[in-house]
Amino acid sequence: MIAEVIINRTAKKLNRTFDYKIPKDLEDLIMIGSKVLVPFGKGGKLEQAFVVAIKDNSDFEVKEIAKIEDGLTDKQIELARWMAKRYFCNVSDCIKLMLTPGTRTKITKVQDKTINAVYLKKDIEEIEFDIETNKIKSEKHKKVIKFVRDNEGVTIPEIEMFIDCSRAIVNTLVKNGYLEIIPKKVEREPLKDKVLEKTSNLRLTGEQEQAYKKVEQAVDENIYKSFLLYGVTGSR
Repeated sequence: MIAEVIINRTAKKLNRTFDYKIPKDLEDLIMIGSKVLVPFGKGGKLEQAFVVAIKDNSDFEVKEIAKIEDGLTDKQIELARWMAKRYFCNVSDCIKLMLTPGTRTKITKVQDKTINAVYLKKDIEEIEFDIETNKIKSEKHKKVIKFVRDNEGVTIPEIEMFIDCSRAIVNTLVKNGYLEIIPKKVEREPLKDKVLEKTSNLRLTGEQEQAYKKVEQAVDENIYKSFLLYGVTGSR
């Protein structure tokens, strides 16, 4: 079996299908809409691609699909083809619009991010004693210490922004043993392993209801027309 695939690239010259042989052990798994990895180019580097058709044979000498990932339905592939034709763009660009956010890049594994978090190193009582005895004289130093006390785990850029101080002040407090910087991992997949609850039906506002009725009427009457919705940036 042969799969026709679209390479996940934006180059116009790649806006066409390429034939790849479906390995025997993947014949029952690969279908139209499957996202796969295929060897592409002279170096045989693996590239992400989408299966858009399956056929019995090819007129070319073809390579094998290396791996299957998740995919789309054949209806979505059909819609992507229609969108590309209507809006004069690459099929791969239309396919990417249908992918789950966070999986549109070629490397789908989300890497952990590490930030430098700032914490108090000494006990607050000891620090307050040094402030009372004027061992810590600078008002900027006092403000930074107070901010870190109330917001442990903040980053240096956040301290600079909220306290309006330089990085050198933070470094001085670290050098003098009042603060410490600890690498901290930030969760890049906050929804992983979490059970999402389905929301109840939302109540439309008066303007939303009016817009909805107009669209619903056009659909019921099988009328093809355009609707212009006004909203501020980011509204849904």
